Amino acid sequence: MTVHAPGSLVTARGRDWVVLADSVADMLVLRPLGGSDDDVAAVFPELETVSPARFAAPTAADLGDATSAGLLRTALRVGFRSAAGPFRSLAGIAVEPRAYQLVPLLMALRQETARLLIADDVGVGKTVEAGLIAAELLASGEAKGLAVLCSPALAEQWRDELRFKFGINAELVLASTVRKLERGLDLGQSLFDRYPHVIVSTDFIKSTRHRDDFVRHCPDLVIVDEAHGCVTTDDKPGKQQQQRYELMQRLSDDRQRHLLLLTATPHSGKTAAFRNLLGLLDPELASVDTDSMVGRRRLAQHFVQRRRADIRKYLDQDTEFPSDRLFKDETFQMSPAYRRLLTEALDYARGRVTDAAGRDRRTERIAWWSAIALLRSLVSSPRAAAQTLSTRSSTAKAATVAEADELGRPVSFDLTEDRLDGVDAAPGAATDDRAQTLKRLSETAQALEGVKHDTKLAVALKQVRGLLKEGYRPIVFCRYIPTAEYVAEHLAQALGKKVHVAAVTGTLSPQQRIQRIEELAALATEDPKAGRVLVATDCLSEGVNLQHHFDAIVHYDLAWNPTRHDQREGRVDRFGQKRDRVKVVTVYGSDNGIDGKVLDVLIKKHRMIRRDLGISVSVPDEASAGVTDAIVEWLLLQEGQAAGEQPMLAGLEQHVTELQNEWQSAGDREKASRSRFAQHAIHTDEVASELAEIRTVLGSAADIGPFVRHALTGLGGLLTEMPGGDVAADLSATPVGLRDALAAVSATDATRVVFRSSPAVPRGEVGLVRTDPGVAAIADFLLNSALDDQLPARERPARRCGVMRTNAVATRTTMLLVRFRFQLRLPSRYGVRELVAEDIRMVAFEGNPSKPVWLPDADAAELLRAEATVNTDPEFAERTAERVLTGLAGTDTQLNSMADRLAEELSASHRRVRSQTGQVRRGLTVTAQKPTDLLGVYVYLPAQTGAA
Repeated sequence: MTVHAPGSLVTARGRDWVVLADSVADMLVLRPLGGSDDDVAAVFPELETVSPARFAAPTAADLGDATSAGLLRTALRVGFRSAAGPFRSLAGIAVEPRAYQLVPLLMALRQETARLLIADDVGVGKTVEAGLIAAELLASGEAKGLAVLCSPALAEQWRDELRFKFGINAELVLASTVRKLERGLDLGQSLFDRYPHVIVSTDFIKSTRHRDDFVRHCPDLVIVDEAHGCVTTDDKPGKQQQQRYELMQRLSDDRQRHLLLLTATPHSGKTAAFRNLLGLLDPELASVDTDSMVGRRRLAQHFVQRRRADIRKYLDQDTEFPSDRLFKDETFQMSPAYRRLLTEALDYARGRVTDAAGRDRRTERIAWWSAIALLRSLVSSPRAAAQTLSTRSSTAKAATVAEADELGRPVSFDLTEDRLDGVDAAPGAATDDRAQTLKRLSETAQALEGVKHDTKLAVALKQVRGLLKEGYRPIVFCRYIPTAEYVAEHLAQALGKKVHVAAVTGTLSPQQRIQRIEELAALATEDPKAGRVLVATDCLSEGVNLQHHFDAIVHYDLAWNPTRHDQREGRVDRFGQKRDRVKVVTVYGSDNGIDGKVLDVLIKKHRMIRRDLGISVSVPDEASAGVTDAIVEWLLLQEGQAAGEQPMLAGLEQHVTELQNEWQSAGDREKASRSRFAQHAIHTDEVASELAEIRTVLGSAADIGPFVRHALTGLGGLLTEMPGGDVAADLSATPVGLRDALAAVSATDATRVVFRSSPAVPRGEVGLVRTDPGVAAIADFLLNSALDDQLPARERPARRCGVMRTNAVATRTTMLLVRFRFQLRLPSRYGVRELVAEDIRMVAFEGNPSKPVWLPDADAAELLRAEATVNTDPEFAERTAERVLTGLAGTDTQLNSMADRLAEELSASHRRVRSQTGQVRRGLTVTAQKPTDLLGVYVYLPAQTGAA
């Protein structure tokens, strides 16, 4: 039986194939030339004829020009799914990483076990950075499975990111899905053995009921999103946070497990928590001396943290971040009727707190939390107030002081350590039998709905109208579900049919939230002149990317922790936002006794630190809670005066001073840490070197726009240039096969497709980047059509041969488009993997093929930019092409020698990227398969006839 080496060519079933590494003696796994991994087939040599093959050479009948040569080269690069370089995954993913996003990848590949804390700013792309590492570790065999730990609200977004950008299909393991998954298991089988890639709710899996099974069967690669919420300090942590921390400790105890921790707030105002976070990566890091150079170098191997300013221009790439946020604070005063309601409610709350004073501590805390809940709902909206007044306080059932505090704190404060699921429900305030008083207050609140009595709603409506008039698409953030529904209802009535309004709250599942947002965006797209407004609670303030559909924020309710404001604004102020500046409007009451103090003491201070440092510094939860506690105490204990006229309590003054001192100290520490922990483990010249090699094989982003335009024009498409570099393509006259291919990968009508120039585009749209599925579909169609000489000429804009006269050369120069095939043996912790990979290079020589003078690679690439100076007679061009093609047999030796040299360079690249790991030094080989594949031959003649 003939042995066919991986990477060699064979003929079977009437076509040519590449033999893949999965082949064995009695079964060949084959991929058709020009085909994708989806076309792989198994062939049994004993049952059908399989013979060695050589790639068919171009013919003089297939003449094109420089454009057709460039199209073929780019189509080949875009079509790559298994490039031969050291990054096994980059050719197959559907996202084009920014240069700065390669830094965490390089850091991970230099470790035996990848352990990283990725703490880049909000909106920089931590999900992409983690996805790049995961895809690479899985593709190279360094990891077998993946688990992402996140909040359930973000689980579906993680699933979509992994599936559509990185080709990783993961199952959701949530409280709502686990029973269905378990029904399909074999007896005694763990679902984490059945499903190698999972996205798991951290709060679901942390419970003792599920934790042990997860730890025993957890995949060898774990990504932890919002990791700062999974660590704690020694100062009486809450039960939820303690359980998360215990889970993280048990997972990190397996020193062979890859662990990626993601957070934009690694410090969160607590040095001890930051140390514990580092300790998950390596216990020694928890006590590393960051003041010493040795300690910083040690930490730099595992910690990457960059501001937007650090990467706005990185190497030769500019990254599209909004330049700044435009803040506007808009005040309102309560109507007389609403002021009376607030006064009565304050009297009721004071009475409950006073009655509880001096009794047992538990009763005091229940009264206290109920009073805060009532006040927060009153300043939110009349509908939230009505619901709170008619609902029993959750703290009333507490058996102990600690339980009352545990139930009251998440409802009343906006703590950074709390998960956002469920926090937008309106709290209850009733704790006693005063049903008639509460009922009367609730009815009064209901009667105050609408702009006549609710001046806050009137001011917000005016601000939203103004934003819409300026062309903005705002998100209105509210604290409670009833408030969001109330605001959305009244905005829709007031703004009319020309503005689409939708509400997204915690009453919807995460999938329903995304679906509603996409439906709102689709309505506005159908009618470009229509405005769009999204009203949301904080269920959308963390992790959800909304920059493609919205560009302004209205804070209808003030958060009692400014970090929450930053989270809200970060949904639109992030990479991919086309607005140069995001607008932020904060609506607050000047006379309700709460809003003004929260704005002055917390939110404005937060903005000032962000402006001065260029980064956000989290206010410590304890300090924030202390101030808001003092504000409420100030309100409740001052009787007989209007809220806006009460003197400041000494206790509140003290809390404010302590907070500002602690915050300033935290800001100073953060500023110092940004300098101290600046990324020095990977130098820019190292990134530049690897980026250059990637572009040599896969091409540059600058190639894709011209490629798409020339390809679609050559196939009969009608293109319209749009503002911002976007392209609208009418493809109704293009081949049916192309339209079918585009329809399969995009969510748009394939007869009219818009290609976006932005490097970040929403899912379902086509981007002008190499890795976009739509661009890949065009490339696959071009390549297959170029290799099929039976197709009509109009369906083959990419040609394998060409002759032109140009001033770019002084003597006859021939450029060859060559495909090199390699057999790779890549060692990993799970053994050696054999792979087949490809590389495309342009090589060129001057003179006759029998005595070629080979040019440097850079000179060969430059020929693609050459333009025809004079017309070339078609018959003369065909004769010239035939002469050159006939003499090319003599170049085989040189091309085979190039293949061997390239194999050595690739081997060195693999070793360099993984220079600090032991496996790569044992058994790595890169072997060139010969002969090489000659895909294209292009002859350049001097413009002056006598010069040839």
